[in-house]
Amino acid sequence: MPTRSLIPCLRYQDAPAAIDFLCAAFGFQRHAVYADDQDPSLIHHAQLTLGDGMVMLGSARPGPSTDAYRWKTAAEAGGVTACVYIVVDDLDAHHDRARAAGAEIVTPPHDNEGYPGRGYHARDPEGNSWSFGTYDPWAPL
Repeated sequence: MPTRSLIPCLRYQDAPAAIDFLCAAFGFQRHAVYADDQDPSLIHHAQLTLGDGMVMLGSARPGPSTDAYRWKTAAEAGGVTACVYIVVDDLDAHHDRARAAGAEIVTPPHDNEGYPGRGYHARDPEGNSWSFGTYDPWAPL
C-alpha cells in the first residue's frame, strides 16, 4: 500500500506561540489553524507547511486522547522525544533567519560527517528538536 506523505505531529503547552515561532524562525506557513471558539489560546489542530512538507500540532491538554496516546511535550518528557528533519536549499540563510527569530541553535551549520551535505540543529522554545540540511535522502544515489 503506497504512502502519500509522512507528517510529524507535535503538542505544545502554548500552541499559538509555537505557531508564531515556527513561522517566523523556520519559515512555515499557516495552512489551517483550528482554535477553540471559547478560548483562542487552545489550538485543537493546526497544519503548517514548508515547501511540500507539513507538520501538524495542537495544544497539550488533559483528556482521553492524551491518555490514550500518552502524549508528552518535550518538557514533560524531560528531553527530546523526536527530531524533525527538513531539507532546505539555502542552509546558511535558513540558519540566520532561525537564529534572528530566537531559535536555540544546538549545532551551527556544518558539513555532515560520513555522508554528503551540510546541516544545523535547533530547538524551539518548548524544547522540540529540528534538524535542517541540504542532504536530500530522496535524491538519486
